[in-house]
Amino acid sequence: MPLVTFTLLKGQPAALKTKLGDAVHLALEKAGVPKADRFQRFLELDKENFNYNLHYPDLAEPRTDRFVLIEILFSVGRSVKIKQKILNDIHDYLHAAGISSNDVMVCFQETAWENWSFANGHILHK
Repeated sequence: MPLVTFTLLKGQPAALKTKLGDAVHLALEKAGVPKADRFQRFLELDKENFNYNLHYPDLAEPRTDRFVLIEILFSVGRSVKIKQKILNDIHDYLHAAGISSNDVMVCFQETAWENWSFANGHILHK
């Protein structure tokens, strides 16, 4: 039950957003997320509202204007091993789509199962 937020500079092509969304969801599916459980949002910011370091941490090549911050909010319980697998799969899918891994930052956030209500005011897990 992940909620994925993509933050990127305003004006990116729809095709890039499709590639990003597909790559992340495929990686999550491989980690056990159901295919139908796809909830994604794309936030586009003006350059003055999206600050990021071009080289942190010690990147050999600078980030570009295609930089994207991917926040994956999901329920607690995934191991570091599973998170690393998700990251590796995201990298592989984006690389195949022509997106530089230098331009991708991923942040996992976890929340308790009882914090999710998909509809009708019902908590999914009690």
